[in-house]
Amino acid sequence: MDDSPVWRRVAFALIVCVLVGLGAYLLGPVAHRKAPRSPQHRAAAPPFPSTSPVAAGTPPPNRQPDIYQWLPFTQSGLAAAATVVTRFGDAYGTYSYARSASAYAASLQPAASQSLIGQIEAAYAAPGIAATRASSKQVAVGVARIDAISGFGPTSLTFLLQITQQITATTGTSQTSTRYSVTLTGNGTSWQVTGVELATVGNS
Repeated sequence: MDDSPVWRRVAFALIVCVLVGLGAYLLGPVAHRKAPRSPQHRAAAPPFPSTSPVAAGTPPPNRQPDIYQWLPFTQSGLAAAATVVTRFGDAYGTYSYARSASAYAASLQPAASQSLIGQIEAAYAAPGIAATRASSKQVAVGVARIDAISGFGPTSLTFLLQITQQITATTGTSQTSTRYSVTLTGNGTSWQVTGVELATVGNS
């Protein structure tokens, strides 16, 4: 066999090629085998909504709190007070030039205290106001609407009440809206109006 340097270089190259091929054969299956996913990868959310059932121990949806457990009145008590103050507002805003002060005051009795009714009757019968109402033949129909609760205590509730009046007189027909602060006193489902003033007065 020729032992020249050229032959030795060729033989070395062939040995290298065989070793590289053998290494590729042995390592190939390992290199192409899929690596196991890490726990983080397995826990990743799918890119679409999951249809699997809710896991055990999942907290229930949030429920609306019962706010009445923090208030000095019940839901039925608040509803009763709202009915009283609306009835009062309707009567307070409704009058006629042909109606006497006592008749006007009587319309307030189911909803208001006697002391407040006395004050309102006196204001209704004031000479200047009564004369203007009679000379222009004023007739008003009032409709009350509750805007908000502005305050409350153990035995009181204060509403912001808007009274809209449709007024007919010798000068024509007009409509006005006035906001009042109306206070009721009572408890449970028994309430009566004990104070009324313009909402711009005081802290209202």
